[in-house]
Order: sequence, then C-alpha cells, then structure tokens
Amino acid sequence: MLFPLVVMLLQAGSIRGSLPFYNGFYYDRVMNDHGESNGEVQFSGVRLMIETSNDAVFSHRGGNVTLPCRYYYSPQLAAPRKIRIKWSKLREDSTKDADVLVASGSKHRSFGHFRGRTRLQRSSEEEVSLVIQDIDLHDAGKYRCEVIDGLEDESGIVELGLRGVVFPYQPHRGRYTLNFHEAKKACEEQDAVIASFDQLFDSWMEGLDWCNAGWLIDGTVQYPITVPREPCGGKGVAPGIRNYGERHKNLNRFDVFCFSSALKGTVYYLARHQGFTLEEAKQACQDDQAEIAKVGQLYSAWKFMGLDQCDAGWLADGSVRYPIAFPRPNCGPLEPGVRSFGYPKSGKFGVYCYRMS
Repeated sequence: MLFPLVVMLLQAGSIRGSLPFYNGFYYDRVMNDHGESNGEVQFSGVRLMIETSNDAVFSHRGGNVTLPCRYYYSPQLAAPRKIRIKWSKLREDSTKDADVLVASGSKHRSFGHFRGRTRLQRSSEEEVSLVIQDIDLHDAGKYRCEVIDGLEDESGIVELGLRGVVFPYQPHRGRYTLNFHEAKKACEEQDAVIASFDQLFDSWMEGLDWCNAGWLIDGTVQYPITVPREPCGGKGVAPGIRNYGERHKNLNRFDVFCFSSALKGTVYYLARHQGFTLEEAKQACQDDQAEIAKVGQLYSAWKFMGLDQCDAGWLADGSVRYPIAFPRPNCGPLEPGVRSFGYPKSGKFGVYCYRMS
C-alpha cells in the first residue's frame, strides 16, 4: 500500500517528490548548485509544541476567565515566525466545532455569541491564551487551541467548567413528555441549559438522587441514584448514574436535567396575607420593579446565595416551590433542597421574584 510506504520513507529521513499530505514536521528542500530543488525533502528537526492545562478551568456565569495556551519550538528558533491562532469550541451535540476566535499578528476576529467577549492574552511571544468575558451558561465545555505555522499544525484542549447546580425538570404536562429539542428549550425557558454528563456526575457526587430519566446535552438519557431501590434499577445495584444510552431526539420522550450557574441578580420571597393567584403573583413582582422568578433562578439562589424560605411560592412556569438551605421540622425532608408542590390548578400562594442587580 502507498501510505505505509510513504510513512516508511519519511521515517527513514527523506522522500523524493512532493508531499501531498500533512506530515507534522517542517521540511526543507535540498538545493543544488544552480539554486534548484532536486526533489529531496529532509526534516529540519524542529517541532512545534503546545501546552495547555490538564485540569479544567472553573468560573461562574457573569465572570471572566483565561484559558491557558502557549506554544514553543523544540529546539528553539533563532527568530520568531509568523503564525495563525485558532480557538474553537467542541460541541457535544454536533460533530462540527464552533469557531470562537482566529488571530494573525495583531489582528483577530471573534465569531457567533463570542463576538465582543473574547481576545488573546499575549503576555509573552509564546502565549496565546483565550480570555472570555461575561461568561454565560453556553460557554461551559471543551475548547481547542490551535497554532498553525506553515505546514505545522498543533493543538491542545482546555476545559472550561462552570460552578453551578443541576436540577431535574418536567413541564406542567407531566412526566416524560419532552423530546430532546423540547428538553433544550424547556431548560432555556427556566434560565438554564441542558446539562452535560460531567455536570450530572458532579451533582450525583454531591448527593443528587432522582429516579426519573432525563435528557443530557449529548443526546443520552440518564438519571442519578445515590440510594438504590427497586423502582430505580433495583436494590442490588450499586449507586451510580443509570444510563439508557443515546435515544432518538425526535421520537423518544423523557424529562430533562438542566444546569444553571450564579445569578446576576437577587431572588426574594413576596407575600400577602391572602396569597396570590399565578396572574396576581406575576403582577405583584412587576409592581415591585421585578419579575416572577424562573426555576433555574430559584435553584441558583438556593445553591449560591443560601436562599432559605419555608414558604411555598409561585414561579414563572406555573409551579409552586420553596428553597431550604437549613433543613428543619415542618419544612420537608431533613436535607437541603428545593421542594416542589407541582403545578397547582388553583389555590393562592406567595411568589418568588427576581430583580437584576
């Protein structure tokens, strides 16, 4: 076969003719006395090397972060070379990476929802770290740092993790009514995004136990169990993440696991003696220069601000819930969490409002 033969010749140190493919090395053509190439290619022995962080870099929504990346040559070059930099984001629900930023010399260009929020940090000639400002929930994930110098093209991966909270979600229609696309939309409507497996795993490690299967961003359907029991895989099965595998994104229907991070505002409880209907609750928040809170906002306030209120209140999706940071009698189970009354068709309750800072 031709390709193995070419590789053998490359390893031997030379090959005649042109190179129709990328070989991972710089090469020089050997010139004869007349200044013409004799068709022989030899390696110069210089390698382009990339260094990124082996550990995930963590931040939170609204914060700024620097994803480290630097390059160097081995052995070191006597003079700098002109290079191109490309940052892209790997997508779990697609085979195509999303372009983030490209740069050449002092010029750079950002793409999509990264436009205006990204730049390169160049504290030294070899540093090409990516700075992301005003982080949003969609920014979490793995990024590729790619350095291109002529035929040389090397890259490394950096993971950006957000500190946040995962919560199971089902709409008012009830259990297992969402296909994958509806699940993504449902999370976004609650100021959240559909969770990744890593986010669900981290939440399981923190004690999340939920027996209903839900969509994840990679198109799989899973659920976390800390206390094995018969309806949830059986008593004899070890704790862990139960996995239904990848399901049809249009035809199959489940719940969803959503992920939210720190808030840019404040969630607070508003009450009156006789309580509110849902419509009255929405108006009460507006009258207080706020808006009725979403489920993701309530979970974020509970997780990051220690919101603790033993009073049921309306949320924007028509559900009634309350957050408990300090468990006590008459406030539900003796563990922290957001309690739910479901979606009452009638009744009057308080309301949780959200006000931007």
